[in-house]
Amino acid sequence: MPFVTKLTLESGDRRRLDSVVDEIKEQAERKGVELKGPHPQPPDHLRVPQSKTLGPSGGRFESWDYTVYTRTIEIVDHEEFARAVAGREFDDGIHVAAEVEQRSHLGS
Repeated sequence: MPFVTKLTLESGDRRRLDSVVDEIKEQAERKGVELKGPHPQPPDHLRVPQSKTLGPSGGRFESWDYTVYTRTIEIVDHEEFARAVAGREFDDGIHVAAEVEQRSHLGS
């Protein structure tokens, strides 16, 4: 039964995110690693209110609007490659989460 490592990469900078994902994809191709994706998710548009002071009556600045872009990649087997990618240092603007699951083959 193969292990599948699902990496979820998020960033507010779509170009930088796609560059990192393309780099991972190229490394996988060079090493013969089975990679599924990248799968883009719809962007999340977020709005954060900003207070002018720490007190309750200080008024507010205009809300801060930003977008978060998400890509998912699945690495089938190749645990060593998946561990190396998930454990590497990414730019401060890139957030990475990893999930590992063991999948059974159909008919097993």
